[in-house]
Amino acid sequence: MYKHILIATDGSELASKAVTAGLELAKSLNARTTAVIVSEPWSATVADGHPAFMSPTRDYDKAIEERARQILSTVGSAANKTGVACETLHVNGFPAECIVETAQAKGCDLIVMASHGRRGLTKLLLGSQTARVLSLATIPVLVCR
Repeated sequence: MYKHILIATDGSELASKAVTAGLELAKSLNARTTAVIVSEPWSATVADGHPAFMSPTRDYDKAIEERARQILSTVGSAANKTGVACETLHVNGFPAECIVETAQAKGCDLIVMASHGRRGLTKLLLGSQTARVLSLATIPVLVCR
C-alpha cells in the first residue's frame, strides 16, 4: 500500500505520538520513512521597506539547528527500536510548504503528522500547519491527535 512515509514532527509530545504511529504503520507495511522537522527562518521586522529590528540570526540558527538535531536523534532512535529504516531531515522554511515539498522531493506516498487541535483565537494567531498541509498535499495525510 504505502512504500515511503514522510513523518513530520516539531518535537512536541503530540508530535511524538504521530512519530510512533508513523513508525508502527511503516513497520506493518514494510515501508521506509523520512522524518522531517521544519524550522522557520528568522524574519526581520520591516517598516517602510527598511529593517526596523535586526536580530542575532547566527544565535537563532545555531539554537534551532541544535534543537532539530536533538529531536531527529530521538526519532532515529525510535525508528531503530521499531526496526524501520528512517532518513532524517532538517529543513528551513515555512512548515506546511516544506513538508509538502519534502514529501514530493523524496517520493513519499503518505504524510503522517499531528494536529494540536487549536481553536478560537489561538488558531487565528498561530494558524494550523496541519490544515495547510491538507490543503496543499496531493498525497494522503494521516493526522494523529
